[in-house]
Amino acid sequence: MNEKLDKKLQYRDVKPTAMRGLVMEILLEQKTAISLKELESKFTQVDKSTLFRTLKTFEEKNVIHSIEDGSGSVKYAVCHDSCDCNPSDLHVHFRCTKCEKTFCLNEIPVPQIKLPVGFTLENVNMVVKGICANCKN
Repeated sequence: MNEKLDKKLQYRDVKPTAMRGLVMEILLEQKTAISLKELESKFTQVDKSTLFRTLKTFEEKNVIHSIEDGSGSVKYAVCHDSCDCNPSDLHVHFRCTKCEKTFCLNEIPVPQIKLPVGFTLENVNMVVKGICANCKN
């Protein structure tokens, strides 16, 4: 595992292992969010439960965030170093109805939602659907 990946995991208090390093490398190479099935296809031979546990560990430690984009499978994308996955860190996601890829729109924060008294916001999942720039051309 390279030193940059090692530091990224250690910063989030994740013990670096060979498998975690490989998964992190693949996630960092992606331009869009990726599902467990898509991640699994990047390996010639891998245990699906090990991959799932790695993703769950990364998610718990705010290395990645998950997106429920309406496709029926959860997608995963790497968080920015300053992200703690608090409601203030949340951003909009875009799902292309043509290529079916899901993009993080980090520059567009999720609008603030005023909840009734006694309600506490823990998470927001905002997905905008349409056709991405690549498919439009």
